[in-house]
Amino acid sequence: MTPTVVTPPGRRRTPRGRRVRVLAGGVALVVAALGLGPLTATGSAAESTPISQGKPAVASSIESDAFPASAAVDGDRGTRWSSAFADEQWLRVDLGAPVEVGRIVLDWEAAHASSYEIQLSDDAERWNTVHEARESAGGTETLEVSGTGRYVRMRGLERATEYGFSLWEFEVHAAGDSGTDPAPVPDDEVLLSHGRSGTASSSQHDGNCWECGPDKAFDSDPASRWATEPEVGWTDPGWIAVDLGAPAEISRVVLQWDPAHARSHAIQLSDDGREWRTVWSTTEGRGLKETIDIPASDNIGRHVRMYGTERAGPHGYSLWEFSVYGTGGDPIAPPPLPPNPGEPMELVWSDEFEGPAGSVPDPTKWRSDPGTGQNNELQYYTESDNALLNGEGRLVIEARRQETPGTTCPVDPLSGSTTCQYTSGRLNTHGLLDFTYGRVEARIKVSSTRGHWPAFWMLGSSFFEDGRPWPHVGEIDIMEHIGSEPNVVHSTLHAPAYFGGNGYGSSFSLPEGQSFGDDFHVYALDWNREGMVFTVDDRVVHTVDREELEATVGPWVFDGRFFLILNSAVGGDWPGPPDSSTVFPQRMTVDWVRVYQ
Repeated sequence: MTPTVVTPPGRRRTPRGRRVRVLAGGVALVVAALGLGPLTATGSAAESTPISQGKPAVASSIESDAFPASAAVDGDRGTRWSSAFADEQWLRVDLGAPVEVGRIVLDWEAAHASSYEIQLSDDAERWNTVHEARESAGGTETLEVSGTGRYVRMRGLERATEYGFSLWEFEVHAAGDSGTDPAPVPDDEVLLSHGRSGTASSSQHDGNCWECGPDKAFDSDPASRWATEPEVGWTDPGWIAVDLGAPAEISRVVLQWDPAHARSHAIQLSDDGREWRTVWSTTEGRGLKETIDIPASDNIGRHVRMYGTERAGPHGYSLWEFSVYGTGGDPIAPPPLPPNPGEPMELVWSDEFEGPAGSVPDPTKWRSDPGTGQNNELQYYTESDNALLNGEGRLVIEARRQETPGTTCPVDPLSGSTTCQYTSGRLNTHGLLDFTYGRVEARIKVSSTRGHWPAFWMLGSSFFEDGRPWPHVGEIDIMEHIGSEPNVVHSTLHAPAYFGGNGYGSSFSLPEGQSFGDDFHVYALDWNREGMVFTVDDRVVHTVDREELEATVGPWVFDGRFFLILNSAVGGDWPGPPDSSTVFPQRMTVDWVRVYQ
């Protein structure tokens, strides 16, 4: 008999109308993933400051006051300009004087231009086009251009989405500015801070951040964090320090901030943990991921401290990770990352769902996961009645309305309830298939009627094995679909810093009038330690570059083992309840599921 499995938490995603960011991985990232090869990482780098940063900017229109033209030239990749929802919109920056321009960087939000021009002008009236794009894929585009002008304009001709044109950043660089120069890294540099003892000005231990002591910043676990204590620690200054065990030559410090970050802070070194000297400081801290190069002229110390003097918000200071690199010290080796998949990848697990009609899926590959759903879902997941083979090489997960509302159902192990109005099925592979990295794909025909929520997703195995809560375990939604949007599917990531309605993902749409419930489609994920690419029928939905995710959204928590889940929910906060137009029963049909490594 299949053992009862504790119900994992439900899924939510960004509400309709709030567009989430597609991170730039570039063409190389997408091609590498679709070719089943390793994705290329980008190293830490020192970015040159664009000559456009902080300069006056105007636009043809704005979506609202929350998205002004100035947000695209403020150097903050957490703010953006967004136009009205129409073609023929533009953004212009005034450099103050004519400049020979050599490079333009467009950091697009998901609402990007499929067709646009880059233009220069001396008077903002007569324009010279120096670059034309007619099939832009969005993301981050770096354009080599040649021309001189005081004004630089992005003229959007045609939108790629139903929304407007939107840029996180519009960077203009002068000719001869090479842009990104990798910071020198010693050949023998290692992580010195992992597992070392830490101290802090205070630490939070309550329901909002349980056991958030300084050790959590040095455990190489991006899902745990240190935070200052609310009663006395949400004041300035605040600090956290690490003892490296012996004197060391420190080359760099990497801070992965929680939203409660420092606007003004310093990196300090000490020989004894009592007398400190400042070797780096800033008054313009933007949080997220900071990579700080320590000057070789003053980089010797046994103790390293982040000393915050001004908080960026009303809360305290909080770090997911505080990583110190260099030579010397008394380093403790962190757990190694799993190896990336080799080339070519091979099929390592699959289910083609062969078997007689009415039989349960192979119990060596799938566990039934009975119980109620979350997010105010209405269905009860049965032990085996609603997820059966159809005898034609397919799994059918059937959502049903009970003939008599309140029909007696099996006892829910969580609520103790024995009544239900709707039933459905949910399966997972925990304990049978738990893995890290590779290509995951499934050919699925979804149910598509109002009030339904079919999904193909993954959850971190530590949810069951270590009792770690959601979203700290990480969640990878390869495909979610709600019946009220029949032509749309969604791919989303959830982690401690971005989850629920703020999950990090993108949507994919068929032409109006078509439905994902009309036919089968292949939903796939290519995943390794550098990033992810989500596709529908080999068309890219969402690209994730790990380095940029950490620098613009929050920590990457996807190096652990994950398991697969198939389910079809009824109702819930996102799709809403069934109504008079809803048709029952609804069948989510799965042709096959495959994993390559």
